[in-house]
Amino acid sequence: MQTIRINAKIYVFLFLIVLNIGCDSFLDVNENPNAPISENLPLSAKLPAALVATVNQEVGSINQIGGFWGGYWGTNNEGANLFFDLKTYNGLDIRDQRGGIPIWENGYNNILYFKLIQEEAEAEGDLFYVGSSKIMQGWLFLRLVDFYNNIPFDEAGRGNTYLNPTYEPGEQVYRKAVQLISEGIQDVKSSGVIPSQTHGDVLFGGQKSLWAKFGNTIKLRALIRQSEKGDPNYINSEIQAIQQEGSGFLQPGESANVNPGYLNTPGKLNPFWASNYRDAQGAFTSNHQHIRPTVYLISQYESLNDPRLQRLYTDVNGTYRGVLFGNPDAGNPAYARINTSAFRGPAENGGSPTGIFHSFNQSSVLLSDTESLFLQAEAVLRGWLSGDLTSLLQEAIASSLDYMKVDAPGKSAYLLQEAARLDSAENKLEYLILQKWLALNSISSIEAWNDHRRLGLPEFPATIASGVEGRPLRLMYPETERGTNYEQVLAQGSDFTLRDKVWWMP
Repeated sequence: MQTIRINAKIYVFLFLIVLNIGCDSFLDVNENPNAPISENLPLSAKLPAALVATVNQEVGSINQIGGFWGGYWGTNNEGANLFFDLKTYNGLDIRDQRGGIPIWENGYNNILYFKLIQEEAEAEGDLFYVGSSKIMQGWLFLRLVDFYNNIPFDEAGRGNTYLNPTYEPGEQVYRKAVQLISEGIQDVKSSGVIPSQTHGDVLFGGQKSLWAKFGNTIKLRALIRQSEKGDPNYINSEIQAIQQEGSGFLQPGESANVNPGYLNTPGKLNPFWASNYRDAQGAFTSNHQHIRPTVYLISQYESLNDPRLQRLYTDVNGTYRGVLFGNPDAGNPAYARINTSAFRGPAENGGSPTGIFHSFNQSSVLLSDTESLFLQAEAVLRGWLSGDLTSLLQEAIASSLDYMKVDAPGKSAYLLQEAARLDSAENKLEYLILQKWLALNSISSIEAWNDHRRLGLPEFPATIASGVEGRPLRLMYPETERGTNYEQVLAQGSDFTLRDKVWWMP
């Protein structure tokens, strides 16, 4: 495995030197580059760097895959040749070492960073860094299983100890990751961290209760993920363990957001803003000019008279116009840039924040309170948790409307209309997943792909690119792994299509 072969200290050195994040203390590494990094940089500097590297991948490549494969995004005529690998489900190009999408490589890099933080913290007896690093490793292992299925766990993140780490079944990794998160929650709760002190926690500011809720919410997502295929006894026991732990889940106003102090200078803006809206000079990015909502997405907002549509997108002569995912007819003027709706941001909203673009220094979303509430609602619907399903869904939708800057009258009108109420739904699960899909649009888009693989919901169209059949079910192992750990890759069976299921898929 390439990501594990290289000496751990070299990785940390490169990571902290190259990474440009946040304000002065996190954006600029001013230490002597010739001195031993592990000795000169305290844990309070390493933790934020690792957190930002993780959220950058979430709001970047992972969110982008979800945007296209989750039914949200397409491209206009002028962008017909962009994102060709995603629009055609081209697994070979996606796994390519030079031009592909390094989900595996970056995921294991980040696991290694948190593993090293954990080991150093254990040596110092600092349970806060031990616990938070365990929780984040659990997050990353779960993400990798969702993309690849069987992956290394026990032998991962061990520097040069295991040059060819053994793969473990995805279900087994899931259970081990959940256990690691449980241990991390207990470590954080037992630590002596004080929120007012300098600890580099750019996620929760040292608030142990929020770390515990975050960990429980990640575990709940992992249990919901296996709703159609997992062992009911295991799920029930883990739900009971969460309830016995007692911290609960992330509630309204408790999103897991990372903000190291973004600046309006090149390389230091919020990464989602800088990639999909404007650069430091205020110029529109290529993604903003070419990425468009799908026709299906717009139709769903319109059918519910959903005010988020106006907050998310610009209109074209009073109407909202999308594209067909896959660009089958790039010569059709209906899908030209000037005839399709773009993302709406402050520049298109009188300078005020709107939709998903609030400001260049907005926080990056790792796991939102909105998603947490939808997860809790589904658990209640399935009988795993007690609670008022209608109230939870109303809270979840309301939190989304708030995030997307829907005003109070629009919010009230939407929540009260019959079409947007649970008691009007023939199928409560379909209603819940549709509302979740509308709420996580371009924020945590990957969850739409995950839910569709799990439930077949919502029923958004697949690509209509020429010659493409079916849908992608996983990613192929990357060339970097095939070149360094090929025997283990071969042992997983066929790896030449995107049609092999992840373990939790029915």
